Amino acid sequence: MPSERVSFIGHSGEKLAARLDLPEGPHLATALFAHCFTCSKDIPAARRIAGRLAAMGVAVLRFDFTGLGHSEGEFANTHFTSNVQDLNAAADYLKERGMAPSLLIGHSLGGAAVLRAAGDLASVKAVVTLGAPFDPAHVTHNFGGALEEITEKGEAQVSLGGRPFKIRESFVQDVEAQNLKPLIANMKKALLVMHAPLDDIVGIENASEIFLAAKHPKSFVTLDNADHLISRGEDAEYAAEVISAWAARYLDLAPPAPPIGAPEGVVRVSEADADGFLQDVNSGPFHHTLADEPLAYGGTNKGMTPYGFLASGLGACTSMTIRMYARRKGWKLDHVWVDVSHNKVHAQDASTGSGDKIDSFKRVIHLEGTLTSDERARLLEIADKCPVHRTLEKSSQVVTELAPG
Repeated sequence: MPSERVSFIGHSGEKLAARLDLPEGPHLATALFAHCFTCSKDIPAARRIAGRLAAMGVAVLRFDFTGLGHSEGEFANTHFTSNVQDLNAAADYLKERGMAPSLLIGHSLGGAAVLRAAGDLASVKAVVTLGAPFDPAHVTHNFGGALEEITEKGEAQVSLGGRPFKIRESFVQDVEAQNLKPLIANMKKALLVMHAPLDDIVGIENASEIFLAAKHPKSFVTLDNADHLISRGEDAEYAAEVISAWAARYLDLAPPAPPIGAPEGVVRVSEADADGFLQDVNSGPFHHTLADEPLAYGGTNKGMTPYGFLASGLGACTSMTIRMYARRKGWKLDHVWVDVSHNKVHAQDASTGSGDKIDSFKRVIHLEGTLTSDERARLLEIADKCPVHRTLEKSSQVVTELAPG
């Protein structure tokens, strides 16, 4: 996945650091990601969600708010309203590049920020929140006893996530003045609310209030045992899968015409985990699955193996071919399924006359319905006319070339 280091000017004139994760194929839409309070653009959940969306043709801009991560500025001078202004500046930057965002994703306080900003961004069609508070003032409970000092002295040093941050009274006053309920109700965007029931930073009741305040179309998905930061890889992967599948319903992801010589389009396989073998497999913007290897072979067993995909292609083609023929003949075939297994066998066992090992695919075809013995026999013959079967039996040509750069 190509990732550009970019920057743009934030609300106070300082430079904000960002990453623009780009699709490896056609660019079909753009998303804008807002991170959690005192976090950065590089948290695992942001990286994984950006990678999944980029794999389906959606570019993702994730940036550090003023004074955080690699962005310039003083964090102590920021507040919730300035975060929203930074978010608008990011949207303007994308618009100037001809990539106006159609999807907003916000995590924690960033989720509240996207709810606040969404109504003002005409290009946005859909909004996703992850562990977001319904009331931005919810964040002040992290300040503990420092709230009294902030009121008395105008500012205080607060430890958040093990790091010291200076919080000023202007921040507390700003978040306490926010009222998102009417903005959510009048947002006029599709909304996906995602939240972990065991979130001990922002309680699940916040998700309920956001959902109830919104008008349809809206969706609510729980993140089960995830923590607030969605730090576990499997939780981030699940969130990314749900967001990508949900967003496809509301974004215009019409793919370009397939290239000449490839009528079915290009299947793109992109590495999802450099430490293992997990792969993102995409056929156009709407069809995605995972490929992997079993645990015993160093994989994570989150998807079918390459040979599993090959066997599934044979089984699917066989079933489709049988159904098409039975339909044409008007035969009473109620249901068909095909069990396919793959093995390496000695060539002499397959009567090839060679001592080498070859690949053997065994198909067991199940036919249900009031079929005569002649009809069943004919359908068994038709199975061998499946195009994938013919491709596997004949010598195929694989042309390989290295992409430029």
